[in-house]
Amino acid sequence: MENLYGGTQTEAVLSALRAKAAALPRSPGVYIMRSSSGKVIYVGKSRSLRDRVSQYFHGAHDVKTARMAGSVHDFDFIVCDTEMEALALENQLIKQYTPKYNIRLKDAKSYPYIRLSMGDVYPRLSMTRKRQDDDAMYFGPYSGVSTVFTIIHSLENTLGLPSCKRVFPRDIGKERPCVYRQMGRCVGVCAGDVTPEAYAEQIQCAIRILRGGTRDAITSLTERMEQCAEDLRFEEAARCRDTIAALTRLGERQKAVGAPDTECDVIALSPSDSGDCVSIFYVRGGYIADSEHFVFTPDAITTGDEAADAEGEALACGDSPMSAFIIGLYLNREYIPREILLSFALPEAETDVIEGYLGGRAGHKVTVRTPQRGEFRQLCLMAQRDAQQHGENQKKREEGDERMLVQLASLLELEVVPERIEAYDISNLGREHITAGMIVAEKGKLKKSDYRLFRIRDLAEPDDYASMKEAITRRLHHLSDDGGAYSVRPDLILLDGGKAHVSVVRTAMAEMGIVIPVFGMVKDEHHKTRTLVTDEEEISIAKEGAVFRFLYKLQEEVHRFTVSRMSEAKRKNLRTSSLEKVKGIGPAKAKALHSHFGTVAAMRQASVGDFSAVSGISEADAQRLYAYFHNSDDN
Repeated sequence: MENLYGGTQTEAVLSALRAKAAALPRSPGVYIMRSSSGKVIYVGKSRSLRDRVSQYFHGAHDVKTARMAGSVHDFDFIVCDTEMEALALENQLIKQYTPKYNIRLKDAKSYPYIRLSMGDVYPRLSMTRKRQDDDAMYFGPYSGVSTVFTIIHSLENTLGLPSCKRVFPRDIGKERPCVYRQMGRCVGVCAGDVTPEAYAEQIQCAIRILRGGTRDAITSLTERMEQCAEDLRFEEAARCRDTIAALTRLGERQKAVGAPDTECDVIALSPSDSGDCVSIFYVRGGYIADSEHFVFTPDAITTGDEAADAEGEALACGDSPMSAFIIGLYLNREYIPREILLSFALPEAETDVIEGYLGGRAGHKVTVRTPQRGEFRQLCLMAQRDAQQHGENQKKREEGDERMLVQLASLLELEVVPERIEAYDISNLGREHITAGMIVAEKGKLKKSDYRLFRIRDLAEPDDYASMKEAITRRLHHLSDDGGAYSVRPDLILLDGGKAHVSVVRTAMAEMGIVIPVFGMVKDEHHKTRTLVTDEEEISIAKEGAVFRFLYKLQEEVHRFTVSRMSEAKRKNLRTSSLEKVKGIGPAKAKALHSHFGTVAAMRQASVGDFSAVSGISEADAQRLYAYFHNSDDN
């Protein structure tokens, strides 16, 4: 039964929710909205739990909020001492539950960082996705891997930092300098004429640039160049001059948006019924050093200039969903600027909480404001136009995907448009590591979080048909699970194989009493998807360009995923040292032996005493190792 909010609540449920909300305390806290199945669908925070939660079940709302409120069948709440504590808890719960109606950032683990190995005599730059508690310095996170490598390569070329795989000072003088030194793109540490002190000056310049101080670096280098010229150190002065010129060119390639000392982040929101988009400009030294975009589903509740009017009452209770987004954005960032500009307005109380929270993390005062005029307002409008353009592009892509899925459904004569498609492939190396891979596409987009792998272990000989049957059977047995990716029923199953594969799988599904459309993907001599097949007929996809490209992408992705995981298991097996076959030798002792002797050939020449000299190797271990290398039966 639909209620006035467009949801499925009965009047009895709505009445109970209103009564429960009226009994809440007027204290700061977090509320957790649940659906009829108990699933968390929204998490929010407020300065007054009673006032905020009660508003969901009284009066009019915008379309998105009404849809969420109409789906609520129960809610929990947690009282907090302060609004700042509630803000932090809200973010934690959003990460934990990933609710349908909350705006969400991508997982912090996917963000790349730039790592500077400060513990080395000659520090080097590299890309990493994991921040560790070591001697290194980390910068970021950045919007993508391409941005990280672009910055690293620019710094290496500009400052002459080595980009090779040599390890310094270990490899100094071992080989002749490479062509990069002759081209002036590397200072040539390998030649041995670059002292750690001189190299450290270049590293400090790189650190200033990574922290947004390109102009500071140019100023410092200019002073050093002039001092070197006065001291008649003309070669070093020339290097400074070349570096200054390179840094100037680097700045010119970036978009200038403000004065040289402008340093801020700009967050702009473009709301839309088809999905909201947020654009973020990271402005450093007057230039846009990086940018990021987040497109949210039509269900995600956001608050912008348009939504602020409809949600004015809610904002008075200090519950702007965008505040949670802003806090989440900076939870994993190494640097928080002193000023954050917004294209939309937040209540003053909400802004104060964000400033206090971010200021505590940054160690300095952080100002969050919405400019009304001047160059900063123009910057916000530029970011908002950028967000609008990305949102429109996303909408066009989604409409194209929807048309493609309709074409696919028509081509295969399916009863429904296949929103969830699962594709399977088999890979093996002989009898070992027989692997079945499953990939998932939802609404035309790959959903990597639902990818699965099946290890096939009960077959005496490699058998593609039996392997495919086992994988599909194991997967479909989980349809009755309560929650999780396995419990979701696919609308279409695609196999990397022909009619025989389809026949085997359809027979297995019939025995289980499950009816799901199954088709095979057959490749041509050029290794491209040629046609789809049932167990009896072929269906050409050659004239449907969008369908062909989608199916080709699926077939290539399932093959890549399956082969890569199978190869990974094989490499892991090969990395297991043969020394572990010796009684008493485990991974730790095998590693110690490899580290001490370097090669297996050296171990073959070793005596019992040589083995005993290795840390952790007992006399008995040494005897068994010697026997292993000298007794043909043991080998």
